Amino acid sequence: MEDRPKISAFIDKAIFDYKMIEPGDKILIGASGGKDSTALIHYFSNRIKRPDCNFEFGILNIASEVSGGLPERISALFKKWGVKENVVEINVQERLKPGRKMSCYWCTTQRRTELLRYAMANGYNKIALGHHMDDILETLLMNMLNQAKITTMPPRLQYEKYPVEIIRPLCYVSEDYLKEEAEIEGYAGFTCTCDFLENGDRKHARMLLEQLTEGSRIKKEHLFESMRHIDKTYLP
Repeated sequence: MEDRPKISAFIDKAIFDYKMIEPGDKILIGASGGKDSTALIHYFSNRIKRPDCNFEFGILNIASEVSGGLPERISALFKKWGVKENVVEINVQERLKPGRKMSCYWCTTQRRTELLRYAMANGYNKIALGHHMDDILETLLMNMLNQAKITTMPPRLQYEKYPVEIIRPLCYVSEDYLKEEAEIEGYAGFTCTCDFLENGDRKHARMLLEQLTEGSRIKKEHLFESMRHIDKTYLP
């Protein structure tokens, strides 16, 4: 474990490669209470202390009747790290249109909408999400198999309709690495409590990804890098 690179090194590289942080940025981080967003908040709480810091950040938890608020131990960590906790409460199921069923996708969409509203109302120009490398690769497989498209969640995305940009600083970090980090830092075991978390398509894509890469972190990194090295000469 002594030779284990710090997770901050992977995040630093992603931020540098994709120019995710620029002078004067005001960044909002979605805080779910899970290991991914918590790792991201921990990183930003340390980065903001660097002498060359030239940005601001805040966090927002979207509490709902299906996922609840942040666990007390996570809130205690945020306080320890000097991070102010902001909360918006919503009722996800009340927003369902007649005849529609509750789903993980619907819940995610409503939470993202509230993040956007809060960001625009409070002067944030970027939203940092806790999607990691496995999330991105699983989405790639889902879209290829189900929609016949080579698309996924990009590390940096500027909305066309809103003056807000999405960044994903964990794009170089695999999920197993985040699990190790959560164990080391003491926030393992917390995740979304929503009953709709494991939707069928993503669960299947996760299984396929593990089979395809044999659980190898290196092979996942190669898959990720392949999306940046596309030779159209050998494609239809």
